[in-house]
Amino acid sequence: MIDPNYIYENEELIKQKYSEKGYDFDYKYFSRVFKGRKKVIQDLENLRKKQNDFNKMISDEKRKPNETELAKIKELSSEIKNIEELRRNADGLFRVLMLQYPNIQDDSVPSGKSSEDNVLVKEVGKIREFDFAISDHTQIGKNLNLFDLEVAAKITGSRFNLYKGLGAKLERALINFMLDEHGKKGYEEIFPPFICNENSFVGTGNLPKFEEDLFKIEGTKNYLIPTAEVPLTNIHSEEILEISNLPIKYVAYSACFRSEAGSYGKDVKGLIRQHQFNKVELVKIVDELSSYDELETLTQDACEILDKLELPYRVVTLCSGDMSFSSAKTYDIEVWLPSENKYREISSCSNFCSFQSRRANIRYKLENKTKFAHTLNGSGLAIGRTLVAILENYQNKDGSVEIPKVLRPYLENLEKIIK
Repeated sequence: MIDPNYIYENEELIKQKYSEKGYDFDYKYFSRVFKGRKKVIQDLENLRKKQNDFNKMISDEKRKPNETELAKIKELSSEIKNIEELRRNADGLFRVLMLQYPNIQDDSVPSGKSSEDNVLVKEVGKIREFDFAISDHTQIGKNLNLFDLEVAAKITGSRFNLYKGLGAKLERALINFMLDEHGKKGYEEIFPPFICNENSFVGTGNLPKFEEDLFKIEGTKNYLIPTAEVPLTNIHSEEILEISNLPIKYVAYSACFRSEAGSYGKDVKGLIRQHQFNKVELVKIVDELSSYDELETLTQDACEILDKLELPYRVVTLCSGDMSFSSAKTYDIEVWLPSENKYREISSCSNFCSFQSRRANIRYKLENKTKFAHTLNGSGLAIGRTLVAILENYQNKDGSVEIPKVLRPYLENLEKIIK
């Protein structure tokens, strides 16, 4: 949620920012609701002051009110009750309106309409040249008996997977490796619930706008998490933190659940886009002055996983039109997939500034002031896509797959997966 006063005082800037983000913003309607609520608040304050002044006058005179004064007291109480009802309605309407507005992008974000306008930050690693006809990860997984998409479809449906044998062990090895590496960087490991309530999803910006992307638990107001960002960020909802305790850095493994409502027909084959997948998530809660420096270090922490796995990748800055609803600035990390001859997203690292903290009411004390914290998150990394990248980049002519050196201690020093 953006500071409504900032929106009201910066009409042209907000219009420009939202236009670059592809959002149609009606400032006149916002202004009308904003000023209407402000008037109701002022009217209520005036009436309460009038009531207090009247009661104080009688109290100072150390007497009981006469009939005329009793009628006045009753009239004021009735007016206040009516205005309080108007205030509740105005607050409700205003909150619904504010929850619909996306975050505004930082000035450093490039303007653009789609992924074609994203800006390259760096490319890392040498893309391997193969001297044989390569296989994609689905064929490799089938040949080496690592996972079974058909059995998963029989058990559950499409876009699910069943890992088995060394496939299951490799998935687990990646999870443990990433948790260990991020733990060395000072992230506190959390094992969170995979189900969160409605308020938590509102806090991170998933609700109310993106409910169709979530799996809801029937008969409740709870949902399966699409990422550990939701429980990790909400650990400190409705809290005031001490500045001395910042930054707070969390890392968590979780299963993630997404309906993929807007991706019909996309990536229907293999592990790239699943309804359920594993991910290691990084979340930071920081002060307002350090958040962009913290974004750089968070992104680098995610990149170093790929460095250690010796996988080629690139980092891009998302343009305004390709950013998420809640983000103020995002770096996408994209890993090279030989079968597609292109880079594919494996992590998004974002600074939300105070957008989430205003929704979740996460604050911190600085001297005698209370401020909204800044929140950040990024995948460190998506496990399934990392496994895909390993299978494809480390495949051999004989159909075997080399195990990256850093993963071998997690797999009883196994060097190669063979048929």
